[in-house]
Amino acid sequence: GEKKRMLDLAGENARTELARKLASAGADREALEKLRRLVDLPKAETPPVIDCFDVSNLQGTHVVASRVRFRAGIPDRAGYRRFRVRGVDGQDDFASMEETIRRRFQAYLRERERSAEQGKFSYPPSLVVIDGGVGQLGRAVKVMDELGIDIPVIGLAKRMEEVYLPGQPEPVRIPRNEEALYLLQQVRDEAHRFAVTYHRTLRSKSMVDSLLDEVEGVGPGRKKALTRRFGSLKKMREASRDELAEVVPAGVAERLYEALHR
Repeated sequence: GEKKRMLDLAGENARTELARKLASAGADREALEKLRRLVDLPKAETPPVIDCFDVSNLQGTHVVASRVRFRAGIPDRAGYRRFRVRGVDGQDDFASMEETIRRRFQAYLRERERSAEQGKFSYPPSLVVIDGGVGQLGRAVKVMDELGIDIPVIGLAKRMEEVYLPGQPEPVRIPRNEEALYLLQQVRDEAHRFAVTYHRTLRSKSMVDSLLDEVEGVGPGRKKALTRRFGSLKKMREASRDELAEVVPAGVAERLYEALHR
């Protein structure tokens, strides 16, 4: 009956997705091999896992970082992580990257020692890619050395798309038409997108909180209800007085409407 039809559909979807991933992995095999030779990675029986880190901020506010994971050249969204940078004052991308790498790999060491179970940070990558040049790469390598972790780390600088390797003052310039460079750009761009998305979310929430704090009658409970209903300042501003009054009392809704359109 209906349950059998749903199972058949799920199975077909799974087969289609598996075929797509296998095809993509085959297409990326050459790029991964060239990248492996570039950074002198040892050959492995399992597909290489690439972790990429990026930092995002706006004039030193809401500093965040991201980690994305690619497995065999394919995004592995179960391995995506977001970080709020807490120990850095102002806009310091080098220090922010250092804090992010330290927190990520300290968590890896803790989970590795605690149990054999796989935690969210317990699986080590084959390669770490840093979005940045010599400065960001140097901070990352420093942390890895201090923690005694032997995982290759490289930096990819945006301006000239140059690859920086530890201990080498001159960058490696991969030809523009090389699949290895395209793969690195794809990984880096995804890390940047993920970090920027998180940063925008926090900035939007901060703007909502700031405005709602000014409105008499809006406390923590009503603030949460308004955020849950409208989601963003833009949506709240588009709402009518009656729509706002569906969430808060009419008098509060009137004051909120005036504040939103002041």
